Amino acid sequence: MHISPFFQELRSAYQAELDDLSFDSEGQHVLHKRLAEKRQAMTFLLQMIDLNPEMVAVVLHQAFQFNAPAVMEHLLTRDADELLSWDELSDSLDMAPWAQPIVQAALNEPTGAWFLTVAAALEYMHQKPMGAGAQTATVGSDDDDSERSDSGPEDEEERAAREREEAGNAWMVEQGFDSKE
Repeated sequence: MHISPFFQELRSAYQAELDDLSFDSEGQHVLHKRLAEKRQAMTFLLQMIDLNPEMVAVVLHQAFQFNAPAVMEHLLTRDADELLSWDELSDSLDMAPWAQPIVQAALNEPTGAWFLTVAAALEYMHQKPMGAGAQTATVGSDDDDSERSDSGPEDEEERAAREREEAGNAWMVEQGFDSKE
């Protein structure tokens, strides 16, 4: 399956955000507690949906049940400015009752419908781990590029993941959490 570069990048960032929220500095699993705190701060977080949708999308972690995988997989092939509308997408999924107020708050924002579509796609990718073929589907298929795609993108992905982790750690410290370092 082909995943657009937009969703490939956001997928890594979304997973890093969930990882950052999962454990405290003492190694205790605190994901549910931190997600509850983020959900309480939704009004503030909505300001970030355009620039960092993956940091806000975690508030909808485990909120979706996907009834039409083909629709979701089609969505993942699209770039940020070509997404399905929330109205089109919402017909193909069920939402947990606890998520309804969050969805309504997001829909009150100018780009809230776009954000909800992105959040659903991120959660779909998280729930359905995709093999290496999906990750490399956008890497060029030229024979000359195939050797570089084995080592080059990994280094770039590792660097980007490290930078996201550092930025996430800095943000968490700003929010009053202990540094992971």
